[in-house]
Amino acid sequence: MKAVYPNPTTKPDVDVVLPCLNEAAALPWVLALIPEGWRALVVDNGSTDGSADVARDLGATVVHEERRGFGAACHAGLLAATADIVCFCDCDASLDPSLLVPFVREIRDGEADLVLGRRRPQGRGAWPAHARAGNLALSRMLRRRTGVRLNDLGPLRAARREDLLGLGLTDRRSGYPLQMVVRAADAGWRIAEHDVPYLPRTGTSKVTGTWRGTWHAVRDMRRVLTEPAYATGQGSAEGPGRGIAQGPFQGGAHR
Repeated sequence: MKAVYPNPTTKPDVDVVLPCLNEAAALPWVLALIPEGWRALVVDNGSTDGSADVARDLGATVVHEERRGFGAACHAGLLAATADIVCFCDCDASLDPSLLVPFVREIRDGEADLVLGRRRPQGRGAWPAHARAGNLALSRMLRRRTGVRLNDLGPLRAARREDLLGLGLTDRRSGYPLQMVVRAADAGWRIAEHDVPYLPRTGTSKVTGTWRGTWHAVRDMRRVLTEPAYATGQGSAEGPGRGIAQGPFQGGAHR
């Protein structure tokens, strides 16, 4: 069954950036859960398994990014987006993109500037111990650097496109998601975090599937944390919002 997408000649309600490297097996599940009226931007980062063709056949807009790196793929998607609100989601079937609906509502209602999903593992092997340990260490370092208390630096997130561009994100590797949060905090954005189910992914992780991959990711992110504060001139006009709002599971489909 094909996912439903807006007419390519019209502006989508929301753009969902899906960085992709060899995710042909996961794409049908992920794309079938994109909310109606939203556009899926699958950013192919050099796949060799036909991911781009699968995504295109299922109705997604495919963006090609030759430069390898999670951040390079995410930023290429952000630059290709045209909707007012842009979401990010992994393309490995570990996260249900329909969970982004309340995130987008929160942004539209002016209740938050950046909404993140706190991953709650569902089932054995959904989140390896070494990956959790690295994530916990980074969350603590983020708190010391910015004062923002987050439990996770997960990939499921939503914000306004123009505000994201205003952050001047430069990391093109694994530090991209963290740099987004750090610069948003420096700009005084209100950051909300809500629990989301985290399912066992399809295939093997390119980043946190091994201790070595996790170490490289942590190294990239530690480098981001040493950067000086970035003056963006962006953020909410309603105050610095250094605290974060937290909430429960948002529902969503299960495989």
